[in-house]
Amino acid sequence: MPFSFNFGGFDGGAFGGFNPAAGETGQNYTPPPKRPRKPRKAIGNAFTRTLINLAVTLVFGLAYFYVELPAINLHAEEFYVFAFLLCAVYCVCAVVTSGFQGEGVKGYVHFVKKQCTIPFLAFIALIAAIAIGAISSWVVLRAGAYSQLLPIESGDFTAEVEEISYDQIPMLDADSAARLGSRKLGELSDMVSQFEILPSYTQINYQGRPVRVTSLAYGDIIKWFTNRTNGLPAYIVIDMVTQEAEVVRLNQGMKYTTAEHFGRNLYRYLRFHYPTMMFDEPVFEIDEEGTPYWVCSRIVKTIGLFGGTDIKGAVLVNAVTGESEYYEQVPSWVDRVYSSRIIMDQYDYYGMYHNGFINSLFGQRDVTLTTDGYNYIAINDDVYMYTGVTSVTSDQSNIGFILTNQRTKETHFYPCAGATETSAMDSAQSQVQQMRYEATFPLLLNIADQPTYFMALKGADGLVKMYAMVNVQQYQLVETGGTVAECEAAYRQALAHAGLIAAGESSLIGEQQVDNGTIAEIRTAVIDGNTHYYVRMEHGLGYLDFNAADTPRAVLMDKGDHIWYTYVLETASFPVNGIVTATGFWFNGETPPEELADIAANA
Repeated sequence: MPFSFNFGGFDGGAFGGFNPAAGETGQNYTPPPKRPRKPRKAIGNAFTRTLINLAVTLVFGLAYFYVELPAINLHAEEFYVFAFLLCAVYCVCAVVTSGFQGEGVKGYVHFVKKQCTIPFLAFIALIAAIAIGAISSWVVLRAGAYSQLLPIESGDFTAEVEEISYDQIPMLDADSAARLGSRKLGELSDMVSQFEILPSYTQINYQGRPVRVTSLAYGDIIKWFTNRTNGLPAYIVIDMVTQEAEVVRLNQGMKYTTAEHFGRNLYRYLRFHYPTMMFDEPVFEIDEEGTPYWVCSRIVKTIGLFGGTDIKGAVLVNAVTGESEYYEQVPSWVDRVYSSRIIMDQYDYYGMYHNGFINSLFGQRDVTLTTDGYNYIAINDDVYMYTGVTSVTSDQSNIGFILTNQRTKETHFYPCAGATETSAMDSAQSQVQQMRYEATFPLLLNIADQPTYFMALKGADGLVKMYAMVNVQQYQLVETGGTVAECEAAYRQALAHAGLIAAGESSLIGEQQVDNGTIAEIRTAVIDGNTHYYVRMEHGLGYLDFNAADTPRAVLMDKGDHIWYTYVLETASFPVNGIVTATGFWFNGETPPEELADIAANA
């Protein structure tokens, strides 16, 4: 008799659903059948579902477009990401609205394929376009086209690049300019609490002077909210010669900048007004009247779908009013259309592939590259980018350098074997190694028909302490000075001692020099019974001393007159904010006096 017990109605023999008395065993137990999955009901009819799918995709597309701002352009890589996402969103919506119908994996795949036929075909077409575009842009197949992106002419440096005067040599690098700008803004209590400075300074020529300019930005989102009605009230101008910073206040604030949000954000403003254009990073500039603009260079792809990045014109956006216009030929006051990155990339393509792709790998005959750095210099009211050119097999010497107009992309290559910029910087620093000054990336100047690296030497505080000149071809010729004039005088002496120039060219001290400009200020004083006229030229660094006893016509000068004048350097150290002796002058358009004719003829 089977054993069982029962306490209070509890049948121990049936514990856990197992009852030996019932004749059940684990071997013949059959689980209950599964309930068949009830298919989800589709939403509406096919037309309704299609409308819902399109609506959801459209909403997603608008939101993504507003945030990410992809160019609607087959040459733009971000366009394909945008299109893939739209296809994916539509497919997901189609599956959801159609009810996930289908039996098994095969049946479900068939169901999804049926609902997503059009997006799937679009996806395949996009993949094909990317593949064809990538192959047609492949540098292996199009090396010749890549090498022709940058038209290059050979030039004569001493004949084409003139010596520039002291008041045209940029003495600040970007880091020093940023320090001066931040210090100047810190002096203005009404601004420093609300605004900060955009770090992207642009070097331009402004009214004949090399300067760096940048816009203000809002301190944070709260300060944007409280100040956005009036916009950004000012921009910063750093004079790269006098090293003076100026905060230029505007009658109306700038409302269209990279620091804005929503519809007034510059990137969003450009995309909504020019949805198919691709743009390089916008740069801040001012015209000759001081009106702030954003120069937005238009990027085009010239080789296949994705290769041969180049610039074709620019959109100019008035930072105050938001008025914009596309110019295929930009106005002459614009200084920066081609970025240094694009210029250097295009030269590297030329240097690598002008003798063919195979040669760039094997043999490497005449294969060249740009050096690691670059700088800017003003020539004829345009800004030129300078960078050295070195052999691909050498890292210690340059074979020449290029100067490229950043507005027109006109490029000249000047063959000149010599030191790299890094080597020149090391040479300059070794001259003052006890002071531990740091050299800025050099400018390339023409000093006495000698290609010369010019650089500032900065202290630990980031401020310029001295200047250095290094001969490009003989970089052991290094001279330094506390002023630019003092540095140049010492450098000319070194050139003369090395036999690179005649002894008569080694010093300007005591010789008459000629220059011209517009009078900004006139002061007078009586010294030893003689009236002296102290004339400061616009953007000048000091005063010209005209003694009325020697130059009686000085009484005719007035503020705003354009004159030619002669003066004498009495010491090697040019008085940056002092007084130099003027020896004569004549008004613009006049024939120079007989005693000044020879000097004028050589000017």
